[in-house]
Amino acid sequence: MTAPTDISAFASELRYPGKGTSLRLAADQQVLISDDSGETWKVIESIPRFVSDEHLESFGRQWTRYEVAHEDEDRATFKAKTGVSLDDLSGKTVLDAGCGGGRYARICAKAGAIVRGADHSRAVDKARSLCSDLPNAAFVQADLKQLPFEPGSFDFVFSIGVMHHDINTRSVFDAVAKMVKPGGRYSVWLYRRNQWWQELINTGLRALTTRLPHSVLEPLCHLGAIAGAIPIVNRTLNKVINFSAHPNYENRVCDTFDWWAPAYQHHHTTDELMTWFKEAGFEDLQELPPEKSGSFYLWSWRNNLLIGSGVNVTGIRARTSGDLSH
Repeated sequence: MTAPTDISAFASELRYPGKGTSLRLAADQQVLISDDSGETWKVIESIPRFVSDEHLESFGRQWTRYEVAHEDEDRATFKAKTGVSLDDLSGKTVLDAGCGGGRYARICAKAGAIVRGADHSRAVDKARSLCSDLPNAAFVQADLKQLPFEPGSFDFVFSIGVMHHDINTRSVFDAVAKMVKPGGRYSVWLYRRNQWWQELINTGLRALTTRLPHSVLEPLCHLGAIAGAIPIVNRTLNKVINFSAHPNYENRVCDTFDWWAPAYQHHHTTDELMTWFKEAGFEDLQELPPEKSGSFYLWSWRNNLLIGSGVNVTGIRARTSGDLSH
């Protein structure tokens, strides 16, 4: 891969999703064409569009509506949730699988990586805008289960808080794993499975909130954002009913909407995620601790009491051939 200066350079890297054959950019640079099948895909605002929003429309709404990028915070979160130092990324090929509004893609590109971001939603419009000054970052709107890239073409692949929003988390994990080069790194962060009573409350409430129109749900998320600024409330009630306690109001609204709006939201265990890595041919596995510290916080995290916390694993794809077809 090279750092593209226009869509034509980027288009040469793209492959027919699920088939892997080459694509051709039309002369007007508005369409990608498969000469094998004759199928075409639009290129809008220099972003190849292999899918539409479908059930992930809420993500396109949240990431284009709210301003949530804070570079210092994003650097710290990236390091905590990938186990990778930005200082090690210069010249590396990096895939942000489920890039959202592009805040992590941006810091990787600024660190000198050649970054490709993929998201199922129109959040890629925000990502491209956020990275408009970085020619080494490019984006596609695509299904993570059928990415339009050559398998084994990335030095580092990461996915933060995305895969659990598909109908089947494991199928996304396995598909994205195929993008990692032998010897390359893969880091994944998923929602943690909480105590049974928390899961029962969450499931019951989300059965309602996922059916609410956004015109009703968003004002409720603003109420959650207000509650998230009250210390005694955000340290107690949001362990039962999730709402964000982020220091920034707009982030609190976005994070709360992210919890209650998506059609799918699966919760997982560390053992489960570790097994997926092993079966996909990864080794040197490491469970990454949460970004926050403190004895009580870590005790609550280990005992699965923190709603919205994660299970987080990183590993290296074995250099010998492995079975990535699960």
